[in-house]
Amino acid sequence: MKRVKKRIEKDRSGFVELYPEELEDMWHVYNLISVGDNLKATTIRRVQNESSTGSVESQRIRLTLTITVEDIDFDPQGGLLRIKGRNIVENKYVKMGMYHTIDLELNRNFTLFKAEWDIIALERIEEACDITKQADVAAVVLQEGLANVCLVTQHMTIVRQRIEHPIPRKRKGFVTNYEKGLQKFYDQVLQAILRHVNFEIIKVVILASPGFVKDQLREYIFAEAVKQDIRSLLENKSKFILIHCSSGHKHSLQEVLQDPAVQSQLTDTKFAREIVALDKFFKMLNDDPDRAFYGWDHVRKAEERGAIGTLLLSDELFRSADIPTRKKYINLVESVRSIGGKVLIFSSLHVSGEQLNQLTGVAAILNFPLPDIELEEDENNQIATEDNS
Repeated sequence: MKRVKKRIEKDRSGFVELYPEELEDMWHVYNLISVGDNLKATTIRRVQNESSTGSVESQRIRLTLTITVEDIDFDPQGGLLRIKGRNIVENKYVKMGMYHTIDLELNRNFTLFKAEWDIIALERIEEACDITKQADVAAVVLQEGLANVCLVTQHMTIVRQRIEHPIPRKRKGFVTNYEKGLQKFYDQVLQAILRHVNFEIIKVVILASPGFVKDQLREYIFAEAVKQDIRSLLENKSKFILIHCSSGHKHSLQEVLQDPAVQSQLTDTKFAREIVALDKFFKMLNDDPDRAFYGWDHVRKAEERGAIGTLLLSDELFRSADIPTRKKYINLVESVRSIGGKVLIFSSLHVSGEQLNQLTGVAAILNFPLPDIELEEDENNQIATEDNS
C-alpha cells in the first residue's frame, strides 16, 4: 500500500490518503476504518434525469463522495470492502444525509478522516506501507481425496481452493482404479498450485499431509513439470518443503507452521512470531499456570502489577464499534510497552488469531508468577455466593 498524503494534528485528528495495491492492503483498510470515521472516495451511483419532455433517464456516473461511516462489510476471499454511510458533502447528484455505499477498490485512492488517530491505527499504516514486511507462503494441506490450497501472508490465511475428489478403495484386483483416482486428485492439486501460486513473490511452498501423501504429490508435480516443461515449477523446486501434519483440513496449518523446518524459513515474518508466542503461552499455561493468563479481568490485574512480559491481542478487539472498549485495549498496549513489555497483535484471519479469539482475544505471558489473581477471583466468587444465599 502507498501512503499518498498524511496530516495529523496535535490533537490527533486528521486524515490519511492511501492507495491499496494488493489483497492484503484491503485487510489493513478494513482494520483502519471505524464507525464514525469520514471516508472520501470515488464511487459509482445511479442517477435519474428528467428531460424537458418529462421522460426520465437513468444512468450510472462516477463521482467523489464523502460519507460518515455507519457500516463496514469485508469479504476476505475476494478482497471486497463495502462501506455504507450518509453523505456529508452535498453535490449535484447526492443530497446531504442521503445514504450511499462505497466499494473500495484496489489501485484507487481514498482518504480517511478520524477525530482521533490512535497508536494502533498509525502503526498499521506504517506496517502496511513497509514493503520489506511482505513475506508470502503457499501451503497445500492434504490427505487422500482432500486438499486445501492456502496462501499465507503477514496478516491473512486464505484458502484459495478446496479440492475434494473421491478415491476408490484399494482392493485386491482393483488397484488400477485406486491409482487412477489418486492421479486425478494429484493433477487437480497441481493445477490449483499453478493457478494460485505466484512464484515471483512466494518464499516457500509447503506440502503437508499425514503419511506419504505429500511425498507422492511432490513426486507427481515434478514428474509432470519435466514431462510438460513447466518452467515455473522446475526453476522453483528448492522452495518446496515437506512437512507432516495430522489431516488435510485447514486447522492442521497451525501445526504445520509450528514445525521447526518451517520456522527456520520464516523467522523474520510477523505470523511466525505470533505462532511462537502462542505456542509459548500454551506451554506456560500447562507448565507454569501462574505466569499465563487470558481474559480482560485477569490480564488487566497482571498489567496493574507490572507483570506482563508479552501481551497477545486479537485485531478484532480494535475493530470494536464501542469506543470505550477500543480505548481500554489501546491503553493496555501503551501501558505494557511503557514498562518494556512486548505486544503482539494477531490477525484474526490467521489460524493463530482464530485460536487466540477462542481465549477471548487477550492473553499474557508474565515475567513473574501471580498466583493471587485466581485466589482473588475465587474469594470474590465465594463472597458473591454467600451474599446470594
